[in-house]
Amino acid sequence: MHASTQHSPGRALCICVDDYGLHAGVNRATLRLLEQGRVQAVSCMVGGPAWAEGAAELRGRERAGVDLGLHLDLTERPLLQGTRHRLAPLIVSSLLHLLPRRTLRAEIEAQLDAFERALGRRPDHVDGHQHVHQLPVVRDALLAALAARCTAERPWIRAPRSAGGMDAGLKAAVIERLGAAQLAARAAQGGFRTNARLLGVYDFSGGAPRYRQLLRRWLHQARSGDLLLCHPGLEAGADDALAAARQAEFAVLASDDFAAMLLTEGLSLRPMSSQLAGR
Repeated sequence: MHASTQHSPGRALCICVDDYGLHAGVNRATLRLLEQGRVQAVSCMVGGPAWAEGAAELRGRERAGVDLGLHLDLTERPLLQGTRHRLAPLIVSSLLHLLPRRTLRAEIEAQLDAFERALGRRPDHVDGHQHVHQLPVVRDALLAALAARCTAERPWIRAPRSAGGMDAGLKAAVIERLGAAQLAARAAQGGFRTNARLLGVYDFSGGAPRYRQLLRRWLHQARSGDLLLCHPGLEAGADDALAAARQAEFAVLASDDFAAMLLTEGLSLRPMSSQLAGR
């Protein structure tokens, strides 16, 4: 029985795969987990070399119960010339409000256009590769672009709010401090819904044994409305620094152990859009 078929009256969690389209190994892992009912959201990197093929796979499958969203990318494979940034300088420029707003807005629009052309629909959600969507200047440009396009039904926005506590880790705390609260406040002002908290942040070390241990902790602390991000992959893509971590994550998420964890915790898996409906 698929894990997604377990309907608990208690807590509900949404699990989201990042980097879909980056390479074939990420796509294959994502599609396998979708077939198993293990993930309920897919964030798409529309500048990735495997995006065109991956988009065709998503179009050809039943999407009931799956949110498809844009994984806004400004650091690895943006679409327009001159818009790629290294992460550290991007953070500094955004904090100092030195990012060129017109160029930034053009890149955001180009990625939204690419998503809509490939899938024939607006995104269910939007987040950012390396969480860039929450940064000053970037968040305002993104929310403005979405508000202009999505006048009827607006996508939900990933808010990287940490679950806190000792298990959250330094990395999750640093990411949150870069703009999670400000993003959530701006999103609410604009009529955009956000997830409650973000789980799944770690340093990508330790292989399958450590990921299994972390996953057990995240599931135990999960509350309804929380989002758990993951980066599964099968065969490695060229220059993918996360290849080993991706394969470890896939092995755990595809395993019977993961289904047992959900049952032990009494967790059901539901798309974030359905959890946020009516809020």
